[in-house]
Amino acid sequence: MKIVSRIDDVRSAVMQARGEGKKIGFIPTMGYLHDGHLSLVEISRGITQFQVMSIFVNRLQFNDSSDFTNYPKDLERDIAMAGKCGVDLLFTPDDREMYKNALTTVDVSRLTDNLCGAHRPGHFKGVFTVVSKLFNIVQPDLAVFGQKDIQQAASIEKMVFDLNFPVRIILAPIIREKDGLAMSSRNKHLDQQQRADALALSSGLKHAEQLILGGERDVKKITHEIESIIKKGNPDSIDYISVVSYEDLSYIDRIDGKSVIALAAFWGTTRLIDNMIIEVAGDSYKCIY
Repeated sequence: MKIVSRIDDVRSAVMQARGEGKKIGFIPTMGYLHDGHLSLVEISRGITQFQVMSIFVNRLQFNDSSDFTNYPKDLERDIAMAGKCGVDLLFTPDDREMYKNALTTVDVSRLTDNLCGAHRPGHFKGVFTVVSKLFNIVQPDLAVFGQKDIQQAASIEKMVFDLNFPVRIILAPIIREKDGLAMSSRNKHLDQQQRADALALSSGLKHAEQLILGGERDVKKITHEIESIIKKGNPDSIDYISVVSYEDLSYIDRIDGKSVIALAAFWGTTRLIDNMIIEVAGDSYKCIY
């Protein structure tokens, strides 16, 4: 695995790989890797022949300076994990390399008006700006994003379509701990009790699936039941319990077709998210979480 921190070196390595007839896969991350990140590499390796991973804690997408400061970092550990899982090129730029002086930003409206976008002002503008820059730097054939950040993934797919980026976006399933907690770099900040209590998120989704299995389609009833379960986990606050259309992330009243149940809550200062994709056709259904 080659490790570079300069944009010119990324472009040179990618150009060489393309010259060898290889397709380029890209996995953008903020580091502190876990098995969820590694699963994205595995998916990309099944489709492309040259894997690029970026590790960059993007200051622009943090609306809380303390959240940025406390975001977990361990580059030495990340390098070891990336090398073992088959990354060919690891890009580890700093702020100066990514942003220089002047800054043009990118934003995607409507899809970011609710859910995390409503609670983290400026967050998605930072995400779209850095992802646009990374796409232009790496120029991949394919990029893999995780379902856990469903609003981010859907909005990036929209951005790619609107701005004609020649990149195929793959949505990868959520990777969970054995007890059901969605893997996240932020889980490191949970103490033992918070870690146990946070299972209320995945428990709420499991209960929602049982309600849907029983024929319930009313969003108010489903979200009320989920809220009761999450509150048993003693969160410090609940950001949202929402059901939205998969297509445009707009709020819906009844579950029909393809939709998403999205959750966000705080344990201490740690904000966790989780979600479930639902596909309903008549009496049949499929829940992906």
